[in-house]
Amino acid sequence: MDRKEIIEAIVQKYSQLGENPDTYLQGLLHAKPITYWDYIQVDTLLSLQNPRTPFVDEEIFIIYHQVTELVLKLISHEIKQICGECSPTEAEVGERITRANRYTSMLITSFAVMKDGMDYDDYNTFRLSLAPASGFQSVQFRQIELMCTRLPNLINSEGRKRMPAYPSIEDYFEHIYWRDAGMDRATGKKTLTLEQFESRYKPGLVQLAHQMQGNTLEEKVAALHALSPELKEKLKRFDRFYNIEWPKVHLQTARHYLDAKGEEKAATGGSAWKRYLHPMYQQRKFFPSLYTAQELQDWGRDDKEG
Repeated sequence: MDRKEIIEAIVQKYSQLGENPDTYLQGLLHAKPITYWDYIQVDTLLSLQNPRTPFVDEEIFIIYHQVTELVLKLISHEIKQICGECSPTEAEVGERITRANRYTSMLITSFAVMKDGMDYDDYNTFRLSLAPASGFQSVQFRQIELMCTRLPNLINSEGRKRMPAYPSIEDYFEHIYWRDAGMDRATGKKTLTLEQFESRYKPGLVQLAHQMQGNTLEEKVAALHALSPELKEKLKRFDRFYNIEWPKVHLQTARHYLDAKGEEKAATGGSAWKRYLHPMYQQRKFFPSLYTAQELQDWGRDDKEG
């Protein structure tokens, strides 16, 4: 477009909005050119690290988790685009899932920042000042689960034994797999970590679950009927990345700091972390219909784990 065409397009745009185009054109005369630091909000972003202790590696710990939350937002962005479409095409789903796989791969490989990037003794000292805060309390992680799959796929085998015959959404939330990390099922006693999380986020998560009925990524994919082998593999890769590989590197990092010398230290959130973090016990799957019975049975298991 030449300059005249650009100006005419601007005039047409604001005229269609019922606005005076001259007002906006004159405003451009006084608007300051945008800068990188203002657009990205660099100064604000770099001011958000506030360690609670004098240990220098605590800043690494904070930055890593902030980066993780931003990557989760990238994944969430892609899933929302698919779920928000009435009938997304296979090409649209494939492109979005390719991006989600790229982001989740970043989460997996970046765990080296945590495992190999902090002083062992310093970490095991400053982390004590963070209780009862825990990565367990990441609401974006839970939101992605609810957008990706139906609630029955977020109930592990023990939870299914407790479920009523005709469960409501609220019933599913009572028995959802992640509550096992924060409560004693025999007594019903919750950790403070779980109490805080549910107090802040549970109503919104239940509301999201209601909104996602019939609209989850799993259901959008099922509506495509005959999936190409390429899309099927992309979906299974996302499932494995998010629900097996990422939890496993998290578990390896926890073992490095909490059990490297056989100490069996407690997690800051008080969870039974060895059991909770392993995909064999979480049993979270986004697209169970894509797997054989044997693959489902062996979910998250490797040779060392029998």
